[in-house]
Amino acid sequence: MAGQQDPSSFHLGERLGRDFFAEDVLDVAPALLGATITRGGVTVRLTEVEAYAGEVDPGSHAFRGPTPRTTVMFGPAGHLYVYFSYGMHWCANVVTGPDGEASAVLLRAGEVVRGHDVVALRRNGIRERDWARGPARLTKTLALTGDWTGADVCAAASEAPFHAPTRHVAATRIRTGPRVGVSGAGGDATAYPWRFWLEDEPTVSAFRPGRPVSDR
Repeated sequence: MAGQQDPSSFHLGERLGRDFFAEDVLDVAPALLGATITRGGVTVRLTEVEAYAGEVDPGSHAFRGPTPRTTVMFGPAGHLYVYFSYGMHWCANVVTGPDGEASAVLLRAGEVVRGHDVVALRRNGIRERDWARGPARLTKTLALTGDWTGADVCAAASEAPFHAPTRHVAATRIRTGPRVGVSGAGGDATAYPWRFWLEDEPTVSAFRPGRPVSDR
């Protein structure tokens, strides 16, 4: 498996702070590839994400301004926005950019690199490659629900911190394409090729048409 590491030898990189998440969402999203999020003894290395740019993005929940559900997106960077999708499952995002711009990165997929014993019980009957392959599976693997909306991942005592990649992620491995399940103008592959993933990673979602990120 490309990028797969021996769980016993996996080490976390540098903790990602507020300044990292406060950058433009189209810079933060690809920079999160290869980074990790840890929750409850389980660590997932991110292999696929999507960018959403708030009120300038017709694919964003925040396109028409603040609502009770999206208030956290208009606040400081580095907080989680976890929403219920299709009445079935949770999807987790991390807020980016300056206060008031409501941009966020959806955590679409990843590889479990720590806590395999925990996930094996939590995701009983699901093969390892698919444990966090898709946003709903990722939240189930990390046990993230709507209760985590507003959680500050940059706080010193955060229970869901992010860490930088432990190895350099070559730009040639990053691909970009249309976001999954976004209809209307926000689903325009030319205007919004804002899904980013690592090439040759089995944990990435099956829908993979796209091009090198350098062509964006």
